[in-house]
Amino acid sequence: MSRHDFGKEVDVKVNRRTFIKGCTMAAAAMGLSETMVPKMVEAAASDQRPPVVWLHFQECTGCTESLLRGSHPDIARLILDIISLDYHETVMAAAGHQAEKSLHDTINKYQGKFICVVEGGIPTKDGGIYCKIAGKTAMDILAEVAPKAAAIIAIGSCASFGGIQAADPNPTGAVGVKDLVKGTPIINVPGCPPNPICFLGTVLHYLTFGRLPRTDQLGRPLFAYGRKTHDQCERRAHFDEGRFAQQFGDKGHLEGYCLYKVGCKGPGTFSNCPAVRFNDVGTWPVSVGHGCIGCTEPAFWDTMSPFYERLPGVNIPGGDGIVKEAGSAGKKILGVTAAAVGIHAAVGIGKRIIGGKDSTPEDQE
Repeated sequence: MSRHDFGKEVDVKVNRRTFIKGCTMAAAAMGLSETMVPKMVEAAASDQRPPVVWLHFQECTGCTESLLRGSHPDIARLILDIISLDYHETVMAAAGHQAEKSLHDTINKYQGKFICVVEGGIPTKDGGIYCKIAGKTAMDILAEVAPKAAAIIAIGSCASFGGIQAADPNPTGAVGVKDLVKGTPIINVPGCPPNPICFLGTVLHYLTFGRLPRTDQLGRPLFAYGRKTHDQCERRAHFDEGRFAQQFGDKGHLEGYCLYKVGCKGPGTFSNCPAVRFNDVGTWPVSVGHGCIGCTEPAFWDTMSPFYERLPGVNIPGGDGIVKEAGSAGKKILGVTAAAVGIHAAVGIGKRIIGGKDSTPEDQE
């Protein structure tokens, strides 16, 4: 909902302690020093809150649900307090013609000033008829809204890369935002769903510095996707010592050994999942015994499956050497992993999406 939901004031204020805690968490996730926290708080507390239009296309609403379930601090309320969420089909009170009026009023009144958040893939086959809202296809809506936005945040793997809808054989021709939009700055925050902190950090960076964070060549913010999941994992020491679960439920699995041999895709995945846990829960899939499935990577439904087969091209300690093949998905996964390694080899260079200035000390993620 927006703060002014058709003239009715909505109380979304959070107390200052929670507000500062949220900004501190985001700053830590971005690798910024504590000296930047006051600047982030000042930017986030400004009365000049950017209008946000949140578009839903082919998706399960999991990204929104994950955000709304934020706690300690209440990330959902924190987000609502620092932005003006003027259009969001899932949480806004308006429906039908009133909802569409809110969308069109926002994009016309704040042209070039609002942030567009896209959740879900966009079908392109048969003219895009497989996703329609108010009689318009997702393609048409995106084509109308995107050029008027100051920047676009593609939240989730569906909006970033097409997601499960784009999995082979991709019957609806689903694609990510970057495949259709040109000329408007775009940043991808992939995951199925992504950690709310990754989204919050991206928004706060934009408010603080007036531009989106530095990204890798897949358009993902480096502060969240600049390192391999494997390198940050609490089970990494077991990997280095050659201690592996051989199958689910065996002694190694029960004792917390590395899950690589039962299909963990951490060595080929870039994400901060081990370092920044979801919604203050304190756990993530690997910590409770299930391997990473690589959901932050492009086409992971195809390239990372079968999810319980080993990822190829990984040098295993303990005399196993390098796994060269991993069943039917081996060659596909190996190619994607090699591409990802190549991309991140040059990650230190980064790139700017908004602006083109050299990095400053305050902006070092």
